[in-house]
Amino acid sequence: MSELKAYQVWDAGSRWFHWINVLCVVGLAGVGTTILYANSFDASNAGKINLKTVHVFIGYVFALNLLFRFVWAFTGNRYARWRSFLPGRKGYLHALRSYVTAFVSGPPENYLGHNPIGKIGVTLLLILISIQAVTGLVLAGTDLFFPPFGFWIAQWVAAPGVDPATLVPYAPEMYDTAAWDAMRSFRGPFITLHETSFYILMCGIVIHVVGVIITEKKEGGSLISAMFTGTKIIKGEPVDKEDNQSGGR
Repeated sequence: MSELKAYQVWDAGSRWFHWINVLCVVGLAGVGTTILYANSFDASNAGKINLKTVHVFIGYVFALNLLFRFVWAFTGNRYARWRSFLPGRKGYLHALRSYVTAFVSGPPENYLGHNPIGKIGVTLLLILISIQAVTGLVLAGTDLFFPPFGFWIAQWVAAPGVDPATLVPYAPEMYDTAAWDAMRSFRGPFITLHETSFYILMCGIVIHVVGVIITEKKEGGSLISAMFTGTKIIKGEPVDKEDNQSGGR
């Protein structure tokens, strides 16, 4: 019987990013869905503004946390770095085939970092949340004139004689009609992309959670608890053990 061994894998920065991201996604999804159906329960303009303001403030935390993760991919431990979770490095396709074959036929190969399928999932999720963050910041400017783009949007749509700094949402008398219509046309693709990527992201998260649970059961390891403690406890020899022993960062 293979001996259980403990390995320190996920550093504090990676774990903090993960759980802050989870909380932000839950909050954004809840508030965003409420905004989407606000007209169904006759929400007032003031109510819509409050909902959008909460959504944007959570979005700022979400975007800053994502920015932190991108920086951490250069400075964190080896399992936090780009090369650890981006698919496509030399030998990746062979590793993917080997992992899938082992997973289907019996006990899967153990990885300390992300396994070959996990690398694809993590990369896709990062792309989707990046799209959410960027489009969300643009929409914050077009809806509420919030930073970082709100200053330029306000300059664009303010009616002659109206100080752009005084613009508030749902005040058409303060906007130049032609400029407002042009801005809303500009905004259209961003809101479409924001909503579409949200639905894809929700599907991706479901697949991610199901995949983690299945892998946890199949491996008999500590995949889930490791994201709390940073420590993976596994049986046998991990495929990427050499990387774990080859030193720090």
